[in-house]
Amino acid sequence: MQGAPRPLRLGVLGCADIAWRRTLPAMVAEPGVEVIAVASRDETKAARFAAAFGCAPLHGYEALIDSPDIDAVYVPLPAMLHAQWVEKALRAGKHVLAEKPLTGDAASTVRLLTLAKSLGLVLLENVAFPHHAQHTHVRKVLADGAVGDILDFTSVFTIPPLPTDNMRHRPDVGGGALLDMGIYPIRAALHYFGPALEVVHAVLRVRAGTVVSGRVLACTPQGVTADLVFGMQHSYRTSCTFAGSGGLLHLDRAFTPPPAFQPVLRLERQDHREAVTLRADDQFRNVVRHFADIVRSGAGAGDDAEASRHQARLVEDVERMAVRIDVP
Repeated sequence: MQGAPRPLRLGVLGCADIAWRRTLPAMVAEPGVEVIAVASRDETKAARFAAAFGCAPLHGYEALIDSPDIDAVYVPLPAMLHAQWVEKALRAGKHVLAEKPLTGDAASTVRLLTLAKSLGLVLLENVAFPHHAQHTHVRKVLADGAVGDILDFTSVFTIPPLPTDNMRHRPDVGGGALLDMGIYPIRAALHYFGPALEVVHAVLRVRAGTVVSGRVLACTPQGVTADLVFGMQHSYRTSCTFAGSGGLLHLDRAFTPPPAFQPVLRLERQDHREAVTLRADDQFRNVVRHFADIVRSGAGAGDDAEASRHQARLVEDVERMAVRIDVP
């Protein structure tokens, strides 16, 4: 009798907050994954992470990439460092799960996805929210005609102001709000309306060279509009709203629900209001499981890679077409 497949042996490249709060807990809870080591340029950080998650601390990223005991690498480094270390991991024969955005520009994203495919490796961008059950439910409800023909889509991801020394304020490191928060509504529009989506206009607010917030208008060839809002100057909002010929559907906490959180789907029609509480789900555990499954199956990144390509193209179009406004 054939036993269970060996767990995917995974190493973590960097000690980011997202790894500590969400991704590493999901990895250690997933039977198909074994976290082998965490690497940092700071030995104290590596030791802290390793002690918390039951793995080995490594000093320096190269030690992890060169390890023969590791099958795949998770990269939660700041956005503008992704391309360099993702490429090194791929050329060392490792599969890669990289935090969003995959890179800081469309050309680098396409190049790395092409490299991964040529090497027979999986390169997956960790955009977790499409793996949450709430979005599967929303797609079904919309397909069943809950709001009629969809005419307009609005999506928002905004957070309160960050400290001035936060790395997201450094365009050469964190990349600014477009690459960090803007990815969410852009990817949501792609998720629901497909790759034919095009940017029509955009406004980016810029402070000291860094994009701190913005708004994008996009549309499909059929005329469905997408109003996409993002930034780090606001109250906390993460939502998707679909307006159709027969009603309106609103999903709050669309992007970052905690594992125990039960999302609420609100539906409004002319003489009808209802709120449906959906089941809790762990989108980070789901994406970790998905990554391990496609590595083991040899199926490759496929549709995930295409979504990352289109996302990077739209971000580039926003940067190219936007009106930039300097703000104090």
